[in-house]
Amino acid sequence: MDWRTIISVILLVSLRVTKALPRTSQDIEEKTSIGQRFSQLQENNFKAIALILFAQYVPGGTFGRAAAMAEGVTALARRCAAVPSDSPGCLKPLDKIFLDTICQEENLPQSADCCAKRDPERNDCFLSLRNSSQGFSSPLERPDAEAACRNHSQHGQPLTGHFIYEVSRRHPFLYAPAILSVALRYEEMMQNCCGNAEGPSHHVEECFQRQAPKVVKPVREDALRQEHTCGILKKFGERTLKALKLAQISQKFPLADFVTVHKLVVAVADMHKDCCRGDALGCVRHREEILHYVCSSQHVLSSRMQQCCEKPLLQRSECILNMHNDDKPAGLSPLVREFIEDKGVCDRFAQEKDMHLARFLYEYSRRHPEFSAQMLLRIGKGYEDLLRECCRPGAPSGCLSRGEEELRKHIYETESVMRTSCDIYKEKGDYYFQNELLMSFTKKMPQLTSAELIKFTKEMTTIGSKCCQLGQDKLLPCAEEHLDLVLGQICRRHLADPINPGVCRCCSSSYAFRRPCIGKLEMDESYVPLALTPGLFAFHGDLCTSEEEKLQHRKQEMLITLLKYKPQISPEQLGSVTAAFAAMRERCCREASPEACFLKEGPELIKRSEKMLSA
Repeated sequence: MDWRTIISVILLVSLRVTKALPRTSQDIEEKTSIGQRFSQLQENNFKAIALILFAQYVPGGTFGRAAAMAEGVTALARRCAAVPSDSPGCLKPLDKIFLDTICQEENLPQSADCCAKRDPERNDCFLSLRNSSQGFSSPLERPDAEAACRNHSQHGQPLTGHFIYEVSRRHPFLYAPAILSVALRYEEMMQNCCGNAEGPSHHVEECFQRQAPKVVKPVREDALRQEHTCGILKKFGERTLKALKLAQISQKFPLADFVTVHKLVVAVADMHKDCCRGDALGCVRHREEILHYVCSSQHVLSSRMQQCCEKPLLQRSECILNMHNDDKPAGLSPLVREFIEDKGVCDRFAQEKDMHLARFLYEYSRRHPEFSAQMLLRIGKGYEDLLRECCRPGAPSGCLSRGEEELRKHIYETESVMRTSCDIYKEKGDYYFQNELLMSFTKKMPQLTSAELIKFTKEMTTIGSKCCQLGQDKLLPCAEEHLDLVLGQICRRHLADPINPGVCRCCSSSYAFRRPCIGKLEMDESYVPLALTPGLFAFHGDLCTSEEEKLQHRKQEMLITLLKYKPQISPEQLGSVTAAFAAMRERCCREASPEACFLKEGPELIKRSEKMLSA
């Protein structure tokens, strides 16, 4: 069956599952053979997911080899499903079957070292090779519209499979269901834009320019979120991930009871464990089971769920994730005083530990949709610390009552930080707000490259434009949860190539407190400033460009270099140097030969700036 048909079938398929969620992925994994998984997912799903898995595990391979491996594994699964078999090949664990298939192939890029290891180290080795830095490029960034449509009409059958392969290898952390969803959007775009390919070519080009971002943007966003989730699980463990999901699910479904929410949290965390360790088949299976459970429990969870649950499976997940939080029950007090004032609190904490803390987080989260999930985790940690201090023998009476005051203080501080940042953004606008961030983060993390600093601060600036226009009830969730994604990228960058001890402390000590910790970082005292070499500050004719975006980028690169050269520069000194540079640029850009002017004036500016900086 061709790849286009596979995608069409996946859109409509509905798996036969029970309403009960699985106990744990390990329970399921130990009992599910490749034949059973094949029967559960059906051949078309199995084959598409196998292609995704091989593309993600061997991103430097080719489509032909990945497709051949997917066909081979699918043929084995089909044989094992057809007749109950005691064949060792059918009884092997799924991850072993896939890795054995890879390791039987000759000359696959980077696979030899991993294949020399024993399981489970072999799987860990392949997972460590995943690199999301390639990003998503051709064929959608700047597609040749006519060539794309010609390809689609001539090679429509394998083209969608090739697209799945390209997305998978470029986004090795993107979950299989998300890849299948974007393949559907890609197929729709090709049909919409190429359907009238006989018309003027500029119409096809315009169609691609209009529709391609709708395909590419969700890929990037989903991949970032899923890599972020796997990063949290890897660095901070299952307990932190469950707490995060508990806060988020309690906010989304405030009408649901604690038992239902907790069951869902365990299942979602369990799904992420499968997805993050590379079990694409288990990942899909768990996701389907969760969706069926959620839709069969609409009456308990949310009245808004119906419109999502009526959609085909692949669209259902995206709909639920994007669904607005349900309205919280009427009459809920903003505080949960029973967790402070009840005389049996310490006994319950001693007996139930994490379950008692989970009930507190559930009750507080469902009452406060205006708080970010990260802030709710900090509140939960504050409550845990309070119990540990006040429930110990000899603790003073009234110890627990001070918790309310500490809570008010933390809420005020968090809201003040966000309001202040938004005030600065509204006053300065995108470019100058980003420059403020560049000055702050270059001092905190001077080891980052100029490209990295500009990228991260650009993303933070985009958060300002997106969130600062919202009301107070939406500001915190929008700002801190998007900022958390950027800080996650910085921390994964630190994990790959350590930045400095301050960043290490913030990225390692606590997920919930990562944002406040990085916010409080000051200048890195361990950093050795750049030496003043002849090529450190180079002024060329490109400073006279009329393209404002390119000029701003060039200025930001020079600002970063200046800060790395003089990290302790004062605002007054920076203002003086900036004014001198602006005057030189204006003079030279009026000259017939700006390059010759910069060659003469540049060294003079550096000398004058040195005097200003040493004053």
